[in-house]
This record gives sequence, C-alpha cells and structure tokens, in this order.
Amino acid sequence: MSGGKEKGGQENGIMVMIGDQELDLVLTDLLDLYGYDFTQYAKASLRRRITRLWSLDRFPSFAELRHRLRSDPAYVSRFVAEITVHVTEMFRDPTFYKALRTDVLKTLAAKPFIRIWHAGCSTGEEVYSMAILLSEAQLLAKSLLYATDLNAAVLETARRGIYPLQPMKQYSENYLLSGGTADFSCYYTAQYGHVKFSDELAERMVFSTHNLVSDRSFNEFDLILCRNVLIYFDKTLQDRVLTLFDESLSPLSYLALGSKETLKFSGIEPRYKQLNREKIWRKIG
Repeated sequence: MSGGKEKGGQENGIMVMIGDQELDLVLTDLLDLYGYDFTQYAKASLRRRITRLWSLDRFPSFAELRHRLRSDPAYVSRFVAEITVHVTEMFRDPTFYKALRTDVLKTLAAKPFIRIWHAGCSTGEEVYSMAILLSEAQLLAKSLLYATDLNAAVLETARRGIYPLQPMKQYSENYLLSGGTADFSCYYTAQYGHVKFSDELAERMVFSTHNLVSDRSFNEFDLILCRNVLIYFDKTLQDRVLTLFDESLSPLSYLALGSKETLKFSGIEPRYKQLNREKIWRKIG
C-alpha cells in the first residue's frame, strides 16, 4: 500500500482517487479469490468506478474495503456489478439496426439455422431488439440468440425480460427510426410501471455467464455483437477478444462493434471487410 494518507473515498468533502498500488491489490484479490480478471481493463476507468463505490459505501479506509472484498462474497457481487459498465437501450443507434435489417439479415436468411452471440449483453435490451428484428424478418423461428455477460445479476434482468415502462416511448422512437413499422407496444405487456416482453421472443434466447477475458469460444456463429465493451479494455485485451470472436465466426459471417470501436490496427483486420458507415464487418478470409 502506498505511504501517507490512504487514497479513495472522501477527505474533507473532496473525492480522492484510489492509488495504483491499492488498485493492483484489489484486482489481484478479485482474480485470485473469485476468478474475476480485470487486470487488462482500462485502469483510469476502473479507478474512477472503484473510487466512486468506496465513497458510496462509506468505507473509512482502503483496508476496510479490501477486507470486505476478501471476506464477503455477497459484497463482491455488488462490487463487480458496480465496476462493470451497463449502459444500454433498445434499438440503440437506430441506423445501426437499420443496417442489420437491410444488409445483414437478408443475407443470413439463406442459412438453414442462424446463431447470434450478444457478448457483454448487459441487461438484455439489445438482445430483445435483435429478436424483434428477426421476428419481423420471419427468421426468429430458425434463430438462436446466445446472450452472455460477466455479471450474473444483469443476466437475471435480461432473462426475466422485465423493464421500466418509462423509457418505452424513447425505445419506440428508436424502433421506428430503425425501420420498424409495427406498433412497438405489441411486443410487450405493461403493468404497474413495468413491461414484460413477449415469451415468443425470449424462448429463442440462451443466457449464460461468460468472461471475455478468460473464457474460450463455445460455438460457431453467423453474427456476433459486442457493442461498447472493448472501449473499456486495454489494447492487449482488445486484441485477445477480437481473436476470440474471429475463432467463433463462421466464413462470411458478421461482427458488429460499438460506434467508437474498430478493427483497424488489429490482427484480424485483413480477414474482414467493413460493410458501410456502421460498425459492421463481414468475414471474408
């Protein structure tokens, strides 16, 4: 531990960031005791989120925080949930989903069966968005959507398919901008301020924990979506994950990333061709 005042939390009302040595100790504990490997995540982002949690949970010292992590597995679940980023929405970036409709699904329609992997699916809004696209293209019955995340708590939300009613107006607008023509509310039932999406959509989904850092490929896919996850990894880990995706994609299949993510300068770039202005690549080699 670094000398002087312990870093993190609040001192005289001022937020003080966790130090490098403290951060390394926490990451080592998470890996050695629980198997969560964050050692190649972007350090600046991790430092901000751990500092925020330190303050939020009012630990008086780094030693208290570390002791809680080492001795309380239930708290570790909360800790991991807080330091992993879960920002998502249905039909996020509508032009991206429009490109899926027009450029990807029409090609996948020729396949006898379609396997899609949502890697880092968070609470599942984008998985349900994809299921709606497949349903409207008459492809859902011959598709299987694998939705994975490191965090078991967000996976449970995705598995239940129950979300707050409040953002549905925005989601409906996103849906229409993506090329949807139905009444978006036909895909869910509303009750007591929440909505539950159709079981017809959910029955084509398989939810499972998967660690992009350490776990291997588990199937061959026609489309992999991993949007706005790689930006939280360092370059070495980004390359490792992209290699995992490459190994998991069948020939002439598709890889979709987030708006700030790219295959440029990666080892797999020569085997892929970007389709359009959206971050969708087709495997050609």
